[in-house]
Amino acid sequence: MTPTTTDTPDCTKAAALLHAVADPARLAVIRRLADSPACVCDLQEQVPIALNLLSYHLKILRAADLVTCSRRGRWIDYALASDALERLHATLPAPPTRHPGRPSASAGDVATAQQYTAACSPQCADQIQ
Repeated sequence: MTPTTTDTPDCTKAAALLHAVADPARLAVIRRLADSPACVCDLQEQVPIALNLLSYHLKILRAADLVTCSRRGRWIDYALASDALERLHATLPAPPTRHPGRPSASAGDVATAQQYTAACSPQCADQIQ
């Protein structure tokens, strides 16, 4: 049996990291903490969910090493891990490189079926048309 892309350790780690932010509440926490560290009470004001649910989401983010916490008396302050955004960015594929002979497309361009057909092998082109 040949290994697939999803069997590689890098893909497994990347999927676990993306899974940690694949919830609207957790993504909202990440976005909020990207601005500055915050006390859990401040997070609850900006991510309006029950405190026990917020604690659960913070636990998931801490387990993924995306968020750090420190205790200040009765309060717990949360911060985005220093490398969190870089690690999340690294999970995504790099933009494709431009191949000689193929026209480059700008970010706003939408490829047509004819453009796809021109770039495909003959077997693939038959399936697109």
